[in-house]
Amino acid sequence: MFRTLRGKVNPVNGEQESTESLLWRAFQLAEISHAGQLRKSGVPYFEHCYNVALLLADWQMDPITIAAGLLHDTIEDTACTSQLIKEQFGAEVSHLVEGVTKLSGIKFRTKAERQAENYMKLLLSVAKDIRVIIIKFADRLHNMRTIEPLPRVKQRRIAIETRDVYAPLAHRLGMARIKWELEDLALKTLEPEKFEELFRNIRDSLPERERYIEEFVRPVKKELATYHIRAKVVGRPKSTYSIYGKMQRRRVDFEEIYDLLAVRIITDRPDECYAALGIVHQIYTPIQERFKDFI
Repeated sequence: MFRTLRGKVNPVNGEQESTESLLWRAFQLAEISHAGQLRKSGVPYFEHCYNVALLLADWQMDPITIAAGLLHDTIEDTACTSQLIKEQFGAEVSHLVEGVTKLSGIKFRTKAERQAENYMKLLLSVAKDIRVIIIKFADRLHNMRTIEPLPRVKQRRIAIETRDVYAPLAHRLGMARIKWELEDLALKTLEPEKFEELFRNIRDSLPERERYIEEFVRPVKKELATYHIRAKVVGRPKSTYSIYGKMQRRRVDFEEIYDLLAVRIITDRPDECYAALGIVHQIYTPIQERFKDFI
C-alpha cells in the first residue's frame, strides 16, 4: 500500500528521502491509531485514510497535505492528540489535521443553512487554509463512493449535504471534476432508479456524442488557426447530474435534451474570446433564444 502512495507523490525540492520519511511516519501513525476500527462495510478504517491520501496524491497535492490526509481522522476518532501530531510532524501538519477536525463539527441541519450564501465564508473561515478544504473534499468524495453500507437515513443526509454544500463549494473554488463527481454520487444516492436509467441512456449515447464533439471541434480549431487566435479547445460530455437538472427544470425527457455536450474555448484575452465566439457563429447557426454570454 505504502509503495503505491509513495510512487504518486512528488518530493519537495527533490528531497526524496525526507518526503518518504514524512509519509511513512504518517502512514504508520494512522494505521496504528485506527487499529481495530472498522467501517460499516467491515473493512479496516485505515483504508479510508489511505484512500483519502491517494486522492490527494492524484490531485498533485504537496507531501505535507498528503500526510495530513493520512492523519485527518486521528484527533476526532482515536486517542491521538494534536500535540502528538505537532511533536512528530510539525505545526503545519498539526494545523491541517486540526482544521479538518473543526470542519467535521459543522453541521448543516436545515435547507436554509445548506444554501446560505455565507456557507463558503463559514467553511473557509473555520479552515483558514485552503488545503483543509481540499482534504475535506477527498474525505467526502471517498465517503460518497463507499456510502452504501450506511443506514438509508444517514445516506440521504450525507448526500443532501454533499449536493447542497460541498459540490457548490468545489464549483466556487474551480474544482470542476470534483464537483461533477460529488453531484453524480449525491444523485445516485438520492434518486438511485432515476440515476441508473439516466446513466444507461448517457452511456449508450456516449460514443456518438464523443464523435460529434470531434466533428464539431475540427473546423473551429482550423478557423482559429487561420485568424492566429491562440486558444485551447476542450470538449466533454456533460455530467449525469447536469443533464438531470436540465430535465427537471425544463420538465422534459432525456430525448428532448439537446445540449448533452459542452465545448470550452479558452483564449488569452477577452477580445480574442469574442473573436472565437464570432468564428463559432460563422460555422454554426446559434439558437438565439438559447444563447447565453458566458464571457
